[in-house]
Order: sequence, then structure tokens, then C-alpha cells
Amino acid sequence: MSLQRKLLKSELTAELDSILKYWSENTIDDQNDGFVGQIDFNDHLIANAEKGSVLNARILWTFSASYKTTKNENHKKLAERAFDFLTAYFYDTKFGGLFWSINEDKTPKDTKNQIYALAFAIYGLSEYYSISKDEKALEIAKNLYFKIQEHSYDTVNKGYFEAFTREWQPIDDLRLSEKDANEKKTMNTHLHIIEGYANLYKVWKDEKLLAVIIELLETIEKYFINSETGHLRLFFDENWKEKPDVISYGHDIEAAWLLQQCAEISGNETLISNYKKHAVQIAEVTKEGLDTDGGLWYEFDPKKDELIAEKHWWPQAEALIGFYNAYQLTGKEEYLDIVYKNWKFIKKYIVDQQNGEWVWGVYHDYSVMQKDKAGFWKCPYHNGRACIELIQRIQD
Repeated sequence: MSLQRKLLKSELTAELDSILKYWSENTIDDQNDGFVGQIDFNDHLIANAEKGSVLNARILWTFSASYKTTKNENHKKLAERAFDFLTAYFYDTKFGGLFWSINEDKTPKDTKNQIYALAFAIYGLSEYYSISKDEKALEIAKNLYFKIQEHSYDTVNKGYFEAFTREWQPIDDLRLSEKDANEKKTMNTHLHIIEGYANLYKVWKDEKLLAVIIELLETIEKYFINSETGHLRLFFDENWKEKPDVISYGHDIEAAWLLQQCAEISGNETLISNYKKHAVQIAEVTKEGLDTDGGLWYEFDPKKDELIAEKHWWPQAEALIGFYNAYQLTGKEEYLDIVYKNWKFIKKYIVDQQNGEWVWGVYHDYSVMQKDKAGFWKCPYHNGRACIELIQRIQD
């Protein structure tokens, strides 16, 4: 192994410890249990902030997955804390779904069933089961899977619908966030359903689940991957009519390696072969979004021919994995060089060297985006996972 790769592995090992240290020391909610709902860009705790199910599911996944690498018992305890809190206050025992958010006093706030959130809960619960063998974790993960299949799966056209009321009735606003199109089928949700299902299959070798995973990978390949451009299509109606939107460089490079990993978990040789090809093609076109400083721009709007000139934290994390994965598949040093340059950018502009964790991002002039350090969408999952993946992939 080259000295440069050895150094990268060493630095990412230290960075994983730093990220976990930040979340261990700054986000424990001793007053209301679980983890705090929000910390702003100045590292100030926001009192009475609502708590999101996605944040808590991602914390559960991160500390569970990290424990396998760090063997730190405190990380296992924090995974258990996240599990206890998620299952006690977000899991809806009456209707079998997951609350989107709860108030600081642990009462439900937004009770909609956003399938994206259920998928992340499955991802986190199955990861926690793999380190704890707590049967309750596996049982709830399976229950959420069954609910998605029962209510969200499109029995006519395949794929999955976005959201429902608490009682699993249709809902008008299907969006994950204000910036998203209000459409019934989205790349983002399908990507994280397959992520959750594949992780569940690793601990629950159910043949029906495997068939569902294979079908979903085929559906994603058919509709969401644009074989002409290599980019992902993001939004569709229920009949798979595309509603063109932006190019999301972060989602492109995340999907590149993650879908390949899910295909490998399925064991289907045709899908593995196909998704390896997609992984390289998507990595190649994602290079369009790289700046000369090594950072990955956020999005490009083809309709306006306009770059969204921001570099958010999470696309940088996914770029580390996606381009390293492309290097592993091809042996091409240019992909490895992108990883080194991207990591250099992250260290200089994204890692908060003074307080720990990563800032939300920077604008084109490198001024810091004054958004959450921890919150509804700001979690240790993308950057923590990037560290874990590369630590595992860079072999001595």
C-alpha cells in the first residue's frame, strides 16, 4: 500500500473518532432522553427543537456500524440509547409506522408516514441487530418492511409511493423537504429503501425479501438511471412519467457505489455486473461537478443552465466512497487522485477544526453556510459512513 493511501486511512480513522466524539459529547439529551434535536452553526443548542426520525435512525446506524470498526463500548451504548429512544417514541405501535417528528417532550408532532424515514429506520435497526442480537430490533425492522410492502408498493407499475398519513391514507404533500418536487415516486426514497432492505437481508435471509430487492434494483435501473447521460432521474409520477429536475451530483455519486453494494448483497450476478458498470459510468459523469479545488458542487439546473454554487458536506463524503469505489473497479489512478484532492478540500473547508464535526458547507467564495451542525438533516451518517467505508476498503 502506498504511503499516501496509508496516510489517508490513518487520517480517516482519526476523523471517524472525532465525529463520534462530537456526537457523544454534544448531542446527548440528558433532560428529555435520546439526542438533542438541533445544534446551530455556532455550536449553540436550540432549546425546544423538534426531533426527527431520520436523524435518530441515522444516529442509530452510525454508532452501530462504527462499533464494528472502533470496538469502543461507549459507541455500542450510544447505539443502544438511540435504539431505545427510536422504538419508544418514534415507532407507532398503533398503526405500525414511524412518526416523522416528535416534540421535545417526546409527544408526536408530525405523524405522517414518510417512507424515506421508515427505510432509514430499517437501515439503523438491522445494523443495530447485527451488533446486539436484540430480537426486538429485528422484529420492528421486519414490521416496518411489511408496512412499506403493504401500503407503499405500487402493485400495478412497481416502485414505491412517497408518503401517507399516520393511518396509511393518501396525503397531499408528499415532499421530503420544501426544495423537492411534490411527486409520487422519487429517486431519493427508492435509493434508501433498497439501502434499508439490503441491510435487513444481511441479518434476515428471507427469500421473499430477496425477490423484492432484486425487483427493486431492476426498477431503479430501468427508470432512475439515465443510460444516455449517466446521471440519475429524480422525480416521477405514479405511471413513471418523468418530471425533469436538477442534476444532483451528491446523489449521483452516492448511488454509484451504494447500488453496487446492494446488488452484491443480493448475490444476483447479472445485477452485480450491471451495477459495476453503472458505478463507473456515474462516477465518470459526476466529474462534471468537481471544482478545481477538489470539492463537489451541490447541483446543476439544466433548465436554467445554472450551477447551484454550493459545496455541501454530504456530497463530499459520498464522493470519497464513490470515486474510491471507481478506482477499485478500474484501477485508474485518476479516481484515486480525485479522492485525495477531495479529502484535502474537506479538511481545509468542511471539517470544523476548532469544534469538531463538519460544517453544512461553503459557498463559491468559501464563506461558511450558516446552517445546522446537528439537526433534522445534519447527521453523522454520511461523513461517518465515508470514514468507515474507506477504512475497510484501504487494505494493508
